[in-house]
Amino acid sequence: MNPLTGFTAALLLITLSEIGDKTFFIGMILATRHPRRWVFLGVTMALFVMTTLSVAIGQVATFFPPRIVNGLTVALFLGFGFKLFYDGLAMKGPGSLEDEQIEALEAVEKREQATAARTPQAIVIEAFSLTFVAEWGDRTQLATIALAAAQHPIGVVLGATLGHAICAAIAVACGKLVAGRISERWLMLVGGALFIAFGIVAAIERFGP
Repeated sequence: MNPLTGFTAALLLITLSEIGDKTFFIGMILATRHPRRWVFLGVTMALFVMTTLSVAIGQVATFFPPRIVNGLTVALFLGFGFKLFYDGLAMKGPGSLEDEQIEALEAVEKREQATAARTPQAIVIEAFSLTFVAEWGDRTQLATIALAAAQHPIGVVLGATLGHAICAAIAVACGKLVAGRISERWLMLVGGALFIAFGIVAAIERFGP
């Protein structure tokens, strides 16, 4: 397995899938209330830990029969892809990311009501915990697990981490500006096409001649 392939695949998948996600809005909201550098540090640390755990889980999956793992990997990518693409096509108009923003705001408000500390350490911990919980079980986590089972693990860790860092930087630096210009329908269609493409590539690599 080529590390560069895993790096590129993870970078593209994460960067295009995480913009407009709940974790994106958590970073954006926190950055309006606290120093951006501490928010960025907490968010990025959480996503790095999540990525590392996901890749570790993906590596555990490689101990199972390869044909079963490969089949599940392809099915996961294609399933996510067709679901996103179908939802995007069925949506009337550009759509809105309001639901994601509301969920993120509720999570931040609940957390900040429980703690009054505003030290750099407290801000980093808050950003870390909120992001980690929001990302757990997310489709990008499952996709990272699938990528790690099919591609070089180090390449996946580096690519996914860079992708998360790019999205976190955008959210913290100019999240409000970007969020106001994002089309949910466009994100679904692009994300769906990307997942389908990865599914097809994985199928060709694993089951092709």
